[in-house]
Amino acid sequence: MLTVVIIVAAVVVVAAAAAYALTRRDTQGPALKRRFGPEYDRVLARHNGDTTAARRELGERLKRHGALRERPLPAESLARYEAEWAGVQRRFVDSPQQAMAEAGALLAQLAEDRGYPGPERYEEQVEALSVHHAHEVEGYRTVRLAARGGGTEELREALLSARSLYEVLTGGAGHVDGGRPAGPAEPGDDPQAPAAQDDIPAAARPHGAEAGIRTTEGK
Repeated sequence: MLTVVIIVAAVVVVAAAAAYALTRRDTQGPALKRRFGPEYDRVLARHNGDTTAARRELGERLKRHGALRERPLPAESLARYEAEWAGVQRRFVDSPQQAMAEAGALLAQLAEDRGYPGPERYEEQVEALSVHHAHEVEGYRTVRLAARGGGTEELREALLSARSLYEVLTGGAGHVDGGRPAGPAEPGDDPQAPAAQDDIPAAARPHGAEAGIRTTEGK
């Protein structure tokens, strides 16, 4: 009996040591920079180049939100979000400012539906998103700032940037109840890959040599 207890205790100690080693590895500078990418540079700049402070902040984010697992979206929710996002892009032509506000609210609710903190906890929501979607989260910040004002071109760029987060939150959503399954060929799985032309509403299709959102100047 004593031998069994000793073996169990040893297994627990080894498991704890392994978990600690993994956590420590993930919160070291090179690993943090690889994981957070542009978010690492943003935090570093906010700390005036203080790498220790930047790594501490990002390490704490990872500890708080790294274990978060995104919830799947029911098929009806996916369809609703797709319709709402298409509406946002159409409204941009005549009311860019309204489109910005709607895009920010849509992304906030979509993130909550996927399991992130709710929009009433914006800073915490953004931190959690930065842990799992570091290359796309800036688009969320940008569209919220743009909703306060800006030129048409600036707003257009903001909406295009926000679209990348929308795509990763819906393209890899693990849909249930007959929803479209997530897979490597799903639109939005690769944020660097351009969306298929047929997936882009008319208001957001390329104008001339530039792919983007059609503005009133192009009418």
